[in-house]
Amino acid sequence: MGDTVQGDFRAALSRAQRKIEQWRQGHRPGARIPEELWREAAELACAYGTYRTARALRLNYYSLKKQMAVVAGSGRSVPGFVEILPGGMPIPRPECLIEVEDGRGAKMRIRLQGQDLPDVAALVGGFRERRS
Repeated sequence: MGDTVQGDFRAALSRAQRKIEQWRQGHRPGARIPEELWREAAELACAYGTYRTARALRLNYYSLKKQMAVVAGSGRSVPGFVEILPGGMPIPRPECLIEVEDGRGAKMRIRLQGQDLPDVAALVGGFRERRS
């Protein structure tokens, strides 16, 4: 099985190398590689490895990784962190404290806790507009 995969990679790599080299010969160094060539390289990298493909095709490793994300996720980036809370565990309620003071020294504290939060802007606006 390893020989078949290796042979498939070499054949696909050969085609991609030929296309990229043809494109490079007709363009100045630093020009952007066309989308269809990136797509082909990204598909190879998804199947056979990023480093291996980038090195063989003489492509920037990090640029190839970005293109792989586009191919794999249809343009959507993959989140770097996802928190999964264990079942049955109590979920902590979000909480914060807002303190507002006006020029005359009057103070107001708003303690926010839980999911249903008041319109803080309206509360602060009402506090500032009140007449003593």
